[in-house]
Amino acid sequence: MINYETFQNIELRIAKVLEAERVEGSDKLLKLYIDLGEEKRQLVAGVGKVYDPVLLVGREIVIVANLEPRMLMGLESQGMLLAADSEAGPVLLQPDKEVLPGSKVK
Repeated sequence: MINYETFQNIELRIAKVLEAERVEGSDKLLKLYIDLGEEKRQLVAGVGKVYDPVLLVGREIVIVANLEPRMLMGLESQGMLLAADSEAGPVLLQPDKEVLPGSKVK
């Protein structure tokens, strides 16, 4: 369990996928370039078995924006996208209406 103050420190934001491509040497990882409103970032996400990178371009996703960067297969991931587990694999969380990139999730 975490307390409410710890939860408030997690920065969830809406990002728009600008570019997406497969990570060479991995059937699971995708490299995403995202728009967070005032900045662009690179994310590496393990959703490549379920999502075609071409179909992710233009989609809005929810990310943890203040996560410490991490190296995955030699690529820096500057955040983490949120997805739910399902029998078919990860399912991306996304707003049901268009919102501005960088908007806070409350």
